[in-house]
Amino acid sequence: MKQTALFWAFFRVGIFGFGGGPSMIPLVHAEAVTRYKWLTDEEFADILAIGNTLPGPIATKMPGYIGYRVGGILGCALSIIAVSLPMVIAMIVMLGVFSRYQDVAWIRGMGQAVVPVVMVMMGQLAWDFFDKSQKAMGWLVSSLMAIVAGVLIYWLGIHPGFIIGAILLAALLRPSKMKKAERSA
Repeated sequence: MKQTALFWAFFRVGIFGFGGGPSMIPLVHAEAVTRYKWLTDEEFADILAIGNTLPGPIATKMPGYIGYRVGGILGCALSIIAVSLPMVIAMIVMLGVFSRYQDVAWIRGMGQAVVPVVMVMMGQLAWDFFDKSQKAMGWLVSSLMAIVAGVLIYWLGIHPGFIIGAILLAALLRPSKMKKAERSA
């Protein structure tokens, strides 16, 4: 039952995830958090953050991990196959159509029409993450972190994986309140 649900969840992500990995993230969220409740929003955010620090496409890393977590090794394999299969088939068909009819205006328009939809999906996901962040850390800290990350990524050209890795490392090295309480007891 879990393997079947994993397959169909990530098959839908693969079918509707036009634009690659970033456009698939909201779809993975919709399936894993909203529809099936395999993860909480916080767990999803953690998986996304860690997945972005690792090499390779996020479009297979997230389904692979979620599949493993929900259905073991078989769940991992089925999730990766399910998300990849529609992409491979669609790529072969679409590239054939685009190369044959690349001068037709409506064919060119199809590719351009997807961009605003993906932009709205990514904006909604960004807003959701900001909302969760400000609830956890407060509006000021969340805004400051977003501004600093934006400066580092867009103006200084630092890869987002390095920034996420540095934040994860800082969180790991930061003494927790529990350890402080143990020392004072």
